[in-house]
Amino acid sequence: MSKQGNISVSVIRRLPRYYRFLGELSDAGISKISSRELAEKMRLTASQIRQDLNCFGGFGQQGYGYNVSELRQEIGHILGVDSRKKVILIGAGNLGTALAMHIDFEKSGCRLIGIFDSNKNIEGQELAGVKITDVARLEQFCSAEQPDIAVLCTPKDVTKDLVKRLTGVNVRSFWNFSHYDINVDFDDIVVENVHLSDSLMILSYGVNNT
Repeated sequence: MSKQGNISVSVIRRLPRYYRFLGELSDAGISKISSRELAEKMRLTASQIRQDLNCFGGFGQQGYGYNVSELRQEIGHILGVDSRKKVILIGAGNLGTALAMHIDFEKSGCRLIGIFDSNKNIEGQELAGVKITDVARLEQFCSAEQPDIAVLCTPKDVTKDLVKRLTGVNVRSFWNFSHYDINVDFDDIVVENVHLSDSLMILSYGVNNT
């Protein structure tokens, strides 16, 4: 993900964690919390939390702290959780199936509206209540439904062509699980790359250095 305006990527990447922790606090019946208390729960510093939130205007009151539900709502708005973005998923293999069945798209402010695959044997089957459509009909579907985000669970060697097709019908945001680096060939798009093997190697490094 590229830098958003004057706000660093590191700050943006902490926002979902704030959102999740505040949701847990709200579920526990906690209505207000200080930056110090929130910092202790999240293993951050109070100054870090204040700096992060001040990037978006700041939401606390001196001597009171933060209203938990209001702060969570504000962060959710910043993250776009309340905007219900339309999502399509391409690649209904093992990974794509797992994402469709187990990711709560609605909770993240998204709605899965289409699933595509080149395998004729699974065309018409449903995942999470959404029918699998032949990828040959991708442009037709996108022109009609205008999705905001494409989830790519495809082999590296076909992903570049798929991105070209998708940008051609004005899809500009990608949740990329392929090993193809989209930003090398395409500009003016938003990409969140997910490399599961990279994450595992980082964990392996941690094991070796504890």
